[in-house]
Amino acid sequence: MNTRPPAILFMGDLVIVARQLRLITEAHRRGYAPLLVVTPHTDPARLAELRADPEHPLSLLADVVEVADAKVDYVVPGIQPLLRRYDVRAVLCVGDFFVEPVGVVGDLLGVPGAGMAASRISRNKLLQRTAMADLSPAFEVVTPADRTGPVGEGLSFPVVVKPVARFSSLGVRQVKAREDLPSVLATYPDDETVLVESRVVGPEFSVEALTQNGEVLWSGVTAKQTNESGGIFFTEMGHTSPAPIPDADRAALIAANTTALKRIGFRDGISHAEFRLSENGPVLMEIATRLPGDAITFLWHLATGEPLEPVMIDLALGEPTSYPEPRRRAAQVYLEHPYGTLRDVTSTGSPVSWVSRDEIWPVFTPQAADAAPADHAVLVTVVPGDVLGPQTDSEARSASVVFDLPLDEAVEPLAKQYADTVTITVEGGGS
Repeated sequence: MNTRPPAILFMGDLVIVARQLRLITEAHRRGYAPLLVVTPHTDPARLAELRADPEHPLSLLADVVEVADAKVDYVVPGIQPLLRRYDVRAVLCVGDFFVEPVGVVGDLLGVPGAGMAASRISRNKLLQRTAMADLSPAFEVVTPADRTGPVGEGLSFPVVVKPVARFSSLGVRQVKAREDLPSVLATYPDDETVLVESRVVGPEFSVEALTQNGEVLWSGVTAKQTNESGGIFFTEMGHTSPAPIPDADRAALIAANTTALKRIGFRDGISHAEFRLSENGPVLMEIATRLPGDAITFLWHLATGEPLEPVMIDLALGEPTSYPEPRRRAAQVYLEHPYGTLRDVTSTGSPVSWVSRDEIWPVFTPQAADAAPADHAVLVTVVPGDVLGPQTDSEARSASVVFDLPLDEAVEPLAKQYADTVTITVEGGGS
């Protein structure tokens, strides 16, 4: 007789788990022991402090295991004590690092999930390009040994250089002229393989999808704004869900995403793919078998009126589920900031949430479909004392505003209006 308590195993470090705390509370509400696997990126003293606070959702965690690295060879041995003590019914990835081990462990335990192959492919851009060449831009693989030879001779410029196994726009660079490519390639570590891709012209979108038993149950298209027009970087500076685009474009993006999910063999869970919409149709930038980053899950909550986390739990447990279509539009806009040592972030509008300092995100409350536009939060992802500089990647951003509005109203005027309520002050009096 199995006397072990039923459990749901989450894998993710504190910085990301703190964003999706509803996963922990939802597992507990359903009678499952929430378990968590972290790496040394999580401060054990801080995690212990939060678990000891009865007011914090992390106090609901039944057990925590730290592994040396978010790799299969560390995770599988590390979770053995949990498997002996608990009857693990579901495994969920929270964030990028644990995508592959979550897929492997799910298959090993025979529970619903992305699957080993899909999880592995989604962590490596070269595998994605190889599996979906027809959805990809023209590209060339450059190993460290290839850097001394001719590179990119068959590609049109400008090109984009992308590390094969990084994420969050880390290391992604635009190169406008062929003669500049060798010096850019020389900036990458000696053991890193990169892709050199022809630059795809067109707006960028992400497609979030919910899939069960290999069939897509729901898809949503999010418009992205980046800072690429001002330099060589591709940092995401805003998201709008659902994207304000024609139905034909939305249908084309969803169809391309559905094809990509089928191609990698994705079975169960939430996925997040990024596309450029070129004049010839959608072009896949990358696909990930995990929840989206930034505040996108909350944007869909505000847009549809329903949170995503309970559906994620349903999919992980293999239970029938559904998710509604959007009735409003929601947006997150990252702010330009002055350079210097951060002193404070203040707002004359919605409250400021220091999500990286306090390890908790605000509660978002959906509005009626026809309600007036509303700002919901100012999210600060740095802490006082951090040095603010160029926003070269996602980790270099500082603050954003989250708001929602009726589907028939324009986002841009409100983005400026709500951004103007925020003041970012750095050492020396800048703001």
